[in-house]
Amino acid sequence: MRQKDGFSARGGWWVAAQFPLLLLAYLIPGWTGHASHGVFAAVQTYGGPALIAVGALLALAGIVSLGRWLTPFPKPLSETPLRTGGAYALVRHPLYTGILIMACGWSLTMHSLVGLMFDAMLFVFFDRKALREERWLAEKFPDYIAYRSRVKKLIPWIY
Repeated sequence: MRQKDGFSARGGWWVAAQFPLLLLAYLIPGWTGHASHGVFAAVQTYGGPALIAVGALLALAGIVSLGRWLTPFPKPLSETPLRTGGAYALVRHPLYTGILIMACGWSLTMHSLVGLMFDAMLFVFFDRKALREERWLAEKFPDYIAYRSRVKKLIPWIY
C-alpha cells in the first residue's frame, strides 16, 4: 500500500526531473559558449552577471518568505500558510522565476545561444511544474484563485 504523502503524492517526480535539468542549465552554456565582440559582448558581459544577481535576490526573497515551510516538492506542506506578500506579490513562483533569471544570466555570461535555448525549455518545465503546484494550492486555499487573478505566474506583469 502506498503512503498518502509519499514521494509521488507530493510531486516527487517533478523534483527528480528538476535536478538534472538544473545541472544541464549550468553545464550547457559552459560547453557551448563562445567569445563575442562589439556591443553585444558588453551586454553579455555586464547583463549576464546582473541577471544572475537579480535572479538570486528574487529566489532568496522567496526562500525567506517561505521560511520553515520551504519544500522542494510542489505539493505544499499541510501547515503551510498562503504567501502573497513580498516576492510573492511580484510573481506567484519567485523561486522558479529566480532560477530562470539566473540561468539566462549564466547563458549570457558564457555567450551561449544554445544555453539560452535550453533556458526556454527550462521555462516550459517550470511552467508545467507550477501548473501542478497551483492545482494543489487552489485545493488547499480558497483565496488562491483571487491571488492568481491578481499576480502573474512567472514573469512579473506579463505571464
